[in-house]
Amino acid sequence: MGSEINWALRPSYSPEQLARYFDRIELPRKYRESPVVKAGPGVDDESALAFLGALQRHQLAAVPFENLNLHYSVHRSISLDAQKIFEKIVDTKSARGGYCMENSTLFGTVLRSLGYNVTSVGGRVNEAAQPMSASKNWKGPKYDGWNHMVNLVTIGEQKYLIDVGFGSNGPHQPIRLAQNFEFHNIGDQSGRLLYAPIPQHTGKGQALWQYEMRNGGGAWTPAYCFTETEFLPEDFAIINYFMSTSRESWFTFHIVCVRMLLGDEGQLVGDLTLFNDVLKRRLGATSEVVQSFSSDEERVVALEKYFRIPISLAERESIRHTISEIL
Repeated sequence: MGSEINWALRPSYSPEQLARYFDRIELPRKYRESPVVKAGPGVDDESALAFLGALQRHQLAAVPFENLNLHYSVHRSISLDAQKIFEKIVDTKSARGGYCMENSTLFGTVLRSLGYNVTSVGGRVNEAAQPMSASKNWKGPKYDGWNHMVNLVTIGEQKYLIDVGFGSNGPHQPIRLAQNFEFHNIGDQSGRLLYAPIPQHTGKGQALWQYEMRNGGGAWTPAYCFTETEFLPEDFAIINYFMSTSRESWFTFHIVCVRMLLGDEGQLVGDLTLFNDVLKRRLGATSEVVQSFSSDEERVVALEKYFRIPISLAERESIRHTISEIL
């Protein structure tokens, strides 16, 4: 017989912390008065799913996908401790975010604290979805090792994929785990889930969930695959160490900061994406260059202006003479 889960051993946030989190993501009052907040997601499946979707949209619009701690910091390290992540993203005056494991740890802990049934699992990003794929002509189907984190949330008898850490191309709503399930993302981008072996599998009988995306009527591009097997915090600690320190990880030599944009009706309508020396804005299917940076000082100004992330003098000095500095 398996032992019962001791939920007291899982990280959680207090009601006071949840209130501060709602403030941080600017959650409208109508959602804060949801029966899910008062009585938990067991109140009814429809309310639980609607509230989950609202939380996801508002976190994506408020909490950027970014790796600034690996470039503009003296320590160049990433903590996956749920309380330290809360301090960094919620309790600081800066509108900071994090990369996949930080943002998904924060969101998963919030959901668990509200009473949702949450499982954190690992994923493998496809080379075709890497930010340098176009310049290197990477079209897949090769997947990397375990290098991504998503949450699976069970409501009633149905599991949903929840991803708040894949930048502008991630699924931006709860996605039902179902074979060949297609959905609309933003603009002319669509997504779908498949359950099948990946190309590197040599043994029969293996399969993983695969998230694919396409723009307009173009070809489907494999983005990442993921398992339903729960990963432990120790597993993510190993992944985090590699992703934040290895020169084989693009996070260590490219700077990224992505924030989704909310429309007047509370739906996601586009994104602001800073990648190295270029800032772009996408609204619907239209993308435009907002600014190209010719110096690091210009990028620092843009981070504060467009993302509300001030970079201190000490943090500015820490990027000097590194591969990610704009000269």
